[in-house]
Formats: sequence, structure tokens, C-alpha cells
Amino acid sequence: MTVATRPAVSSALPAIPMGDIAPWAILASLLAVLVVYFVGAEQGAWSVIAGTDVHEFVHDARHLLGFPCH
Repeated sequence: MTVATRPAVSSALPAIPMGDIAPWAILASLLAVLVVYFVGAEQGAWSVIAGTDVHEFVHDARHLLGFPCH
């Protein structure tokens, strides 16, 4: 009777150079700051877009994240 053996699997993760991650991390951070701005601060004292369109679009997100809006 023969017993099948599986090849050894390495549990070590490959190293990713920081230079490859940095541009994506910066982009993700900028997008996150932009989203937080539009959800939390737009239609307030620092409003960039006139009207209430942005406020109504992110209204539920404001409540979900704890930003007061009315």
C-alpha cells in the first residue's frame, strides 16, 4: 500500500518592498480624507459645493458615522 504525501508548504509570506506600497498607501489616505471631508464637513462652514445636493447624498452616512447634521 502506498501513502500519498503532500509537498511541504512554506508559511512565510513574501516580502513586499515599502517603495511598492507607499504610492498606494498615499492614494488610499488621500481618498479616505476626501470621503471624510464630504461626509462630515461639506455643507458646513468649509463648504466647497453650494446647495444641499452633497448633504442629501451623504445624509445617512453622516448619521452612521456620528456626524451631526440637524
